[in-house]
Formats: sequence, structure tokens, C-alpha cells
Amino acid sequence: MSEIVDILVVGGGPCGLAVAIEAVKSKLSHIILEKGSLTESIRRYPRRMRFFSTAENIEIGGIPFPISNVKANREEALQYYRKVAGYFHLNFKLFTEVTSVEKKDEIFHVFTAKGETYFAKNVVIATGYFDVPRKLNVPGEDLPHVSHYYDEPYKYSYSKVVIVGGANSAVEAALELYRHDVDVTIVHRNEDLRQTVKYWLIPDVKNRMKEGKIKAIFNSTVQSISSDSLIIQNVHTKEESTLPADFVFILAGYVPDAKLLFRSGIQLNEVMVPSYDNQTFETNVKGLYVCGTVVAGIHTEKVFIENGREHAQALVDHIAGRPVRPVKNLIMRI
Repeated sequence: MSEIVDILVVGGGPCGLAVAIEAVKSKLSHIILEKGSLTESIRRYPRRMRFFSTAENIEIGGIPFPISNVKANREEALQYYRKVAGYFHLNFKLFTEVTSVEKKDEIFHVFTAKGETYFAKNVVIATGYFDVPRKLNVPGEDLPHVSHYYDEPYKYSYSKVVIVGGANSAVEAALELYRHDVDVTIVHRNEDLRQTVKYWLIPDVKNRMKEGKIKAIFNSTVQSISSDSLIIQNVHTKEESTLPADFVFILAGYVPDAKLLFRSGIQLNEVMVPSYDNQTFETNVKGLYVCGTVVAGIHTEKVFIENGREHAQALVDHIAGRPVRPVKNLIMRI
């Protein structure tokens, strides 16, 4: 058997890095296994995205995040977390996907898609939620002009784009595309946008809708997608109509990787919330912890870096056998 680390972290996002930092501070050996690049989820955010939380609220390890604006953008965050990881000399293996976690004789065996096996006394799953988009499960969803991730506006100038969804990501994409000469239509199954949309975006998007610069079709669902159009259906009248589209963004949210949690022996309820102690973050499997957004199941709006980073402190306290520091309660972002 190769080296047995004190803490193995699955996921190299900000909360996973925070766990490893707490391990370093507690003189516990660690390794981070990340299926993509460092802070892969942030790397895949829209290129011009700015964080909801202020910079000090997404700091980790007690390292200040100095920027000229109050809120960091994607590039600033990528630079910050990379430098923090280097400062603490964190031990990570990137582009290494964990497929399952098994506990044998009090030691965790962590299996990867590369065929490697790692061993640990404790495992922390901090995989976030951005890797698994909510699917519509309709014909045409896998066509090449359809994406579950919005990137940047310039590619789509002077084309027709349909955005499916009514939360932050959909609204932000619609506004940015409109301002780069894109013919944008939002399709949403509810009668209005989600109440959790960033408050400063609401007057902007509502006024653009009133002016007809951003078109919105509410109370409607997508039935199918073809190479140049969508079939949508009114949820009340069941009437169907055809909507032309050169590109389609399905921005209906994301969910945690339930398959990995299940394969690791963690019990999940009907909304994918894992069974865990809300003070120590230890799951129903002794020595196996959850950290960050993954603890909230499908309700990903309740946990973010701002409070998820504190899970790291609490669970490492528990592993180290010292009093557990309290964390912020799950809250609804408004």
C-alpha cells in the first residue's frame, strides 16, 4: 500500500482548497484530487462574470484578496486561488477524476478513472455542483449548437440566441448578449423570472424586456430542438410554437454529482441532500465528510464560497480532535 494521507480532498475548488489549507495549518498530510484544472468551475464561468460576494467574503486561508473593485471578476479569482494554493504548497493531482470511495479496515480506498488508487484516513468530498447541468431531456439537447454553459458574447453577435432559464445565469447572459448585437429570447417555464436573480439586474432586464430588446416567453417549456429552431409549448394551453435559433443556451441550473456520493456510501434524501452532521460535516460514513455546495443537494443557492469555506474549518477541527468552530447557517441568497 502506498502512502496513507490524513485527509484526501475530492475537488479543487475554493472550498476544497480551504480544506487542504486547514490540513496544512493543522500539520495533517493531505492530497487534493481534481477532475479538471485548479478551480475548474471558476475557469468555466462566463469570461466577463463578476462574483456576487465581495472579495473579502471569498477569501480562503486568511490570505487577503486585494482588488480595486468591491467584487472580483472571474480572472481575478482564478489568479487569487492559484497564488493561495502555491503559498500554502498544497499537494494536488489535477485532471484526475475520482470514480468511487470505499472504506476497508478503517482506511479509505479512493479509485480514479486513470486506474490509480489513493489511500486516506479521512476523505472530504468538495465537488461543488457546476459540473452536472440540469438536463431538459428533450430531443436535440445534445446538438453542437446547444450548450449548458455560457462563455462570452462575441461569437454570437448578429445571430439569434435562445436562452432557456430564468435565474441569474440566464439573465446575465441575456443582458450581455443583447449589448453585443445578439437577437436574444428567454424561454422560462414560470410566469416570471426567479426571485433569486441579483437585485441590481432586475430593473435592467425588465426594462429591456419592455422595450422589446430582450424577448421573453414565460409559462413555456422546450419540447424539442432542431438545427435551426425549437418547439416550445405553453404550460397552460399546451399550444406549441416554433422559435428560430442559431444557438441555444440551456441555463436551467446545476446539481451535485449524486453518483459519486452514492457510490461512496453516502445516504441521500429525495432532493440529493447527503446525510451529514451539520456541525462537523461528517456523513453517515465515519471519516467521510462533505464540504461546500455539495451539502445542499439541489438547493445550490443556499451554499456558496462565503459560507462553504467555513465547513473546511469545522471538519478539520473534528478530524484533529479539537473543539469545532461554528459555521454560518444555510441561507437563501437574495
